[in-house]
Amino acid sequence: MSNEGIKSAPKLILLSAGGTGGHMFPADALAQDLLSRGYRVALATDIRGKRFEPFAGGIPIHVLKSGTIGAGLFRKVKSVVSLGMGYFQARKLLSDLKPAVVIGFGGYPSVPAVYAAQKMKIPTVIHEQNAILGRANVFLAPKAEKIAVAWAHVEGLESSDEARAVVTGNPVRPDISGLYNKPFPTIEQDGTLRIFITGGSQGASVFSEVMPLALARLPAHHRTRLEIVQQCRDEDIEKVQRIYDDAHIKCDLRPFFKDMALQLEKCHLVIARSGAGTVSEVTTAGRPAIFVPYPHHADQQQKRNADAVADAGGAWVMTQNGFTPEALLARLETFLQNPETLFRAAENARSCGRPDAARKLGNIVMAMASGWDKHPQG
Repeated sequence: MSNEGIKSAPKLILLSAGGTGGHMFPADALAQDLLSRGYRVALATDIRGKRFEPFAGGIPIHVLKSGTIGAGLFRKVKSVVSLGMGYFQARKLLSDLKPAVVIGFGGYPSVPAVYAAQKMKIPTVIHEQNAILGRANVFLAPKAEKIAVAWAHVEGLESSDEARAVVTGNPVRPDISGLYNKPFPTIEQDGTLRIFITGGSQGASVFSEVMPLALARLPAHHRTRLEIVQQCRDEDIEKVQRIYDDAHIKCDLRPFFKDMALQLEKCHLVIARSGAGTVSEVTTAGRPAIFVPYPHHADQQQKRNADAVADAGGAWVMTQNGFTPEALLARLETFLQNPETLFRAAENARSCGRPDAARKLGNIVMAMASGWDKHPQG
């Protein structure tokens, strides 16, 4: 039989991401966009990424060796060795899969596949979720055909890289992007105030320590208006529940929320860490937020993410040292007395949202996979 009329298999796109929610959720959103375009998609990640199976409807997940460059000579050497092993694993994987494009979502586990692709002359794209370029992406940027960024102003980009940078936003899952055009939930002057508190994939004990103490000090007529949905570590739930019960505050406490879109849709205020994924989801949903950035990143990436929304009037930033029951109580009383403040901030937050980020990033990948443009625009 002649080859005429035999359709070739759809091109494969390989995504490479560190195995945390901040990297995996944007990769998942892009995977779903690419699948809808008819591409085959696979994922390269570290062992933590296996927790997210099934990923994007069950696409293949390939685990590569990796490591984070930590403090101390021994840890640095161990990490370099692991990354080196991951690189050679990635070369074999790329030879087997023959992807048209490899796209990295940051974190050291993204490095082996993207770096191997660059060495093998396979087109690469890197995506930066934060307002400052992460160390892995700093390393990969010079050889990437395109650098997709979530914010208009990203620190750490070399001037030689800026010409290849495109603002796409940070891809969010379809159930989150669907909230962009939904209105802010009605809030009456003396009506219910729903607060959603989340500390990221690992939880954050500071919220369990501060939130119940602050809310319990509110006057009784304000406490009866509250509905609290809060992420707590398992070991904190009993203590936090007891304080809320004693204060007669309605609450729903869980260690993890699988219904993030529903919680964002219902709430009037988010109190959260300001990881890139959280900030993108909150702004796409158009919800005002009090952000308490994780304080121990050397580059203060969460602070920069939060500041970008606060500068637009869509959030308030409280450092962890300043996140005290007294300071939080004063802010919450203002919201309870003047709920229109939240409504205005919600619209400002929405102005920072990019619900079409997955499509824009998908456009870049499609143009590269099709050979239309070595430097396609989003």
